[in-house]
Amino acid sequence: MAKRQLSRRQSWRIEKIQEERAARAARRESRALEELEGGDLGPEQHGLVIAHFGVQVEVEALDGEHAGEVLRCHLRANLPALVTGDRVVWRPGNQGIGVIVAQLPRHSELCRPDMRGQLKPVAANVEQIVIVFAPLPEPHANLIDRYLIAAEHAGIAPLLLLNKADLIDALNQTRIEALLAVYRQLGYPLLEVSAHDGAGMDALRARLDGRISVFVGQSGVGKSSLVNSLLPEVDTRVGALSEQTGKGTHTTTTARLFHFPAGGDLIDSPGIREFGLGHVSRDDVEAGFIEFRELLGHCRFRDCRHDREPGCALLGALADGRIQPQRLASYRHILASLPETDY
Repeated sequence: MAKRQLSRRQSWRIEKIQEERAARAARRESRALEELEGGDLGPEQHGLVIAHFGVQVEVEALDGEHAGEVLRCHLRANLPALVTGDRVVWRPGNQGIGVIVAQLPRHSELCRPDMRGQLKPVAANVEQIVIVFAPLPEPHANLIDRYLIAAEHAGIAPLLLLNKADLIDALNQTRIEALLAVYRQLGYPLLEVSAHDGAGMDALRARLDGRISVFVGQSGVGKSSLVNSLLPEVDTRVGALSEQTGKGTHTTTTARLFHFPAGGDLIDSPGIREFGLGHVSRDDVEAGFIEFRELLGHCRFRDCRHDREPGCALLGALADGRIQPQRLASYRHILASLPETDY
């Protein structure tokens, strides 16, 4: 059954209710913060944000008498929005609660626009983006390409990860292999694994050890199952695919950071069905299609849109097989979704 579309008034009312709830939570947080700062706070210490819950965050103490402990912390009002992976300065209070007083500079950040089009950081100080997809729900090249553009834009190395490889069968094998062949030909690192039967998991561990990585992908591709397989003591919730839609159900509701015993960290982010790129320009999109780099600027017309124009370098490369039709279609779809000022 198709979802009923909300009217503009209903959407406005829902948004208003959410804003009122957020305002009440902020007032409660402000009172709690005043009580904490009215007492004796401990010395400044360094910490790592390992999860975010509304107006509070969980911080792992990196030094001082609380080193290794995880504490709930309040945020001072003058701080920017914090995300999992942020390094911070905090001060301990009473009853195991602290106050974050400063955010340390980020080395990198993965961002995406929210429902209002406002840029929202997803994870900070990440070195590797692991783009997880699976035979079910059906993988979409356009979503994979969007993540690759975001990785290129953020300067973070991507790793493509096909999970649930045990679900490849006679019905989907040709389609899956064709999809993988495109990215292998482009030189992207790609692993095929199964959290269910353990196939390929050792190779995945080797790619994660010693790095700070973030799992991204659709709901239902098995990110939580991968975390459980990599770190059995974690026991994150695992959701099944919806029988009606064949799409994944959300089980991870906030990005959380986990440590590997041999070194390295993993951030498991909530699953999404779309990844907006409203924060990037046309040039950023083109930079994300790595096979276009040597072709751009060689079209007959400077304002070529790579559609039907004569002398288009991209269309010429498509004709002789240097560009795959799937990638050019994805490129056009992404450009069409950008604000008109960037297209």
